[in-house]
Amino acid sequence: MPKRPMKLSIRIPEYAPPRNTWRKAIHRAVVERQSTSPVRYEPTDRLELSLRLYFTGGRAAEIHDVDNRLKDCLDALQGRVGGTKTKAGRTLKAIVPNDRQIWRVVVQKSRAPKNSHGRGHLTIRKLSSD
Repeated sequence: MPKRPMKLSIRIPEYAPPRNTWRKAIHRAVVERQSTSPVRYEPTDRLELSLRLYFTGGRAAEIHDVDNRLKDCLDALQGRVGGTKTKAGRTLKAIVPNDRQIWRVVVQKSRAPKNSHGRGHLTIRKLSSD
């Protein structure tokens, strides 16, 4: 039986407030990518996430905390774009059933390269080793 595909690479929009709107944009970008891919995540999957955030304006890279932007991405992957942490607070379909499935994270921020148009990179894949 062939291995189930587990890797998704997505271009995500540059952060722009309000944060819940950005979360929706991230969710939309992942769902669009999934529409052309067989990749789906199960509640038992152990995952790792790589996030590269690009910022275009002035001091934007200096003023954004990576932990806040990471939390926005994790919430977007769970379908949470605002509200409570209960299932009732989930307004979109979860891509990753629960962020506790993510065992490794690498986050980097920088000024956007000219050809990026401010769009960052998000990669979700199976945890490579325990």
